[in-house]
Amino acid sequence: MASQFLEFMMLFAFGFSWPFAIARTWKAKRVDGKSPAFMFIVLFGYLCGIAAHLAEGTKLWLCAVYLIDMALVSTDLALYFHFKRKTKGQS
Repeated sequence: MASQFLEFMMLFAFGFSWPFAIARTWKAKRVDGKSPAFMFIVLFGYLCGIAAHLAEGTKLWLCAVYLIDMALVSTDLALYFHFKRKTKGQS
């Protein structure tokens, strides 16, 4: 039970930070310093976490938290490509 709670808290902490990154990207309309490779690696890590829980058949409720975090990272990644494309067009 403690490991489930700690894993949830880790996912919550990571997930809590993404809305701030998304808001900063949206407000600045720039992606300087952002790394799409990092975001893809984070998404891969979340997929591995989901796969581990599905393989075990336990703690499936944590998969929902992984999916929420993945949605946040994907939003930031989509904004990255959106604003990167707009920036290229202005050059």
